[in-house]
Amino acid sequence: MKQILLRAAIAIAVTIGAVTCGVNIFPASYDAQLGANLDQEIRRNPREYPVLNDERVRSAVQAMVNEIIRSPLVEYRDRFAYKVSIINDPNTLNAFCTPGGYIYVYTGLMKVVDNEATLAAVLGHEIAHAERRHATKRMTKALGAQLLLDIALGNNSSRTTELAANLFVGLALLKNSRDDEAESDEYSFRYLQTTRWYPGALGFFFEKIKSRSGGAIERLLSTHPLPQDRIEANAERVRKANLPPPTEANLRSQPYQELKRLLP
Repeated sequence: MKQILLRAAIAIAVTIGAVTCGVNIFPASYDAQLGANLDQEIRRNPREYPVLNDERVRSAVQAMVNEIIRSPLVEYRDRFAYKVSIINDPNTLNAFCTPGGYIYVYTGLMKVVDNEATLAAVLGHEIAHAERRHATKRMTKALGAQLLLDIALGNNSSRTTELAANLFVGLALLKNSRDDEAESDEYSFRYLQTTRWYPGALGFFFEKIKSRSGGAIERLLSTHPLPQDRIEANAERVRKANLPPPTEANLRSQPYQELKRLLP
């Protein structure tokens, strides 16, 4: 009887921790498989996600991702795909990354951005969503205390994947919380500190968003909320790091203009 009570107490503690402290009950391999499934779903829907068939553009952005994931802070570089696709939609200002590192960048975002550093900051932000495993952490929380308690006690654990699949349909899985966004901003800055690009460049992207309005911005903010504190936090990171003003060497505006000319 004491052993049963002890086991239950431990299970309850694990459950409460999972729900309240950001614990993830899913292994990283689940993120990888979930991302692969979403990638297939996206590619089966070219009307909504028209992938740009220009390897010059894709390779250029892929090379940026490859440099970012060399950061020592990137834990899953050898376990997640970190594969880039470009979505040919000039009216959508967005980018997203599935669990497991499938990265999608819209041509609309690439056309608005002025330099490599800003795009690199956006890519770092998306990589952080995968690295910090935000989607499956939200799934853990959404599954609820009772199911997590069942899992902790070894009851009906086979229901986990089924219920998780029903909780998030398609890309609704990628709707980020304010906390997720703040953490991804922080990690993007830290990733870029190990690259050739200006680490504070996410601030330039925030300026672009604030200066625009309309449906494209609303769609972006539906998955990437931008409260004022994100803008202030980025400025504070730049201040604390005592970064010198950016230069052409770490913004790389000219090479980026050449890349933009390849966009349809």
